[in-house]
Amino acid sequence: MSTVEHTLMRSELELPNVESVYHGKVRDVYHLSDGRTVLVASDRISAFDVILPRGIPHKGQVLSQLSWYMLQATAHVAPNWAIAHPDPNVIIGRRCETFRVEMVVRGYLAGHAWRTYQSGVRELCGASMPDGMLESDRFPEPLITPSTKAEEGHDEDITPERILQEGICTPKEWETMCRYAKALFAEGTRIAQERGLLLVDTKYEFGRTMNGEILLIDEIHTPDSSRYYHAAGYAERQANGERQKQLSKEFVREWLIKGGFMGKEGQVVPDMDDAFVESVSARYVELFERITGTRFVPAPTDDINGRMQQALMEHLAG
Repeated sequence: MSTVEHTLMRSELELPNVESVYHGKVRDVYHLSDGRTVLVASDRISAFDVILPRGIPHKGQVLSQLSWYMLQATAHVAPNWAIAHPDPNVIIGRRCETFRVEMVVRGYLAGHAWRTYQSGVRELCGASMPDGMLESDRFPEPLITPSTKAEEGHDEDITPERILQEGICTPKEWETMCRYAKALFAEGTRIAQERGLLLVDTKYEFGRTMNGEILLIDEIHTPDSSRYYHAAGYAERQANGERQKQLSKEFVREWLIKGGFMGKEGQVVPDMDDAFVESVSARYVELFERITGTRFVPAPTDDINGRMQQALMEHLAG
């Protein structure tokens, strides 16, 4: 049986003291009555806010292990929710009330920002973009371009003014999230540079604990949340007007666009054959190894739910 067939599309865990379960686009969230949250990274992949029909082998393991690595590496610049990592696909952390906004930080003109720029618009989510820039040019300073976090459907761009007007957070909380986001992006940039990569853009999510403390939650600096360029040859490619070599999920979006799919009504996802699915998996593994400097060791996939169940029960019992 091919590894393509061994993917985790949905977790089915039976844990003690579960108050609620939420299945998101990629992650399954189990809230426990003792104030902890169990976050399972599945092998689902989404693009244009649509869950694609096939899972990507080892994607959940990559996301979870890379997030854990980065949460430990950045804890000195911003407090985070993570407590334990009992299984390759699972992180346990402190339960938080999620702020309904994603803090998107952009160091370079790429992706959604570039598509907006190409249309002639020079402002994104209240942040100004200078004239005369080319795709993949570096911004003078990183921009924060927030988006609303939708439970269903598409996330939408939003300005800081609207965030405060709608009461998504207080001015003090907004200032704290901006300060943490900038510090995390600076540290992520430094870590990436050590590995020969450029952190192009990324998103951070924050939550509020019961005592009002703001924590970084969910994933950080993964292929799903971030875009990286290869540092070697970056300047030459920019000077020659060539596309940058990148490690991110953007190539999946480009493949979908080429196949006539952008998540709009009436559009159909192109056929994801085994070769394409395996190529996506390889990209995720490549980024894990580049950013951590360690070899990726695939966990057993014959019964992922059973493996997670056993690891969690042992951890929770201990």
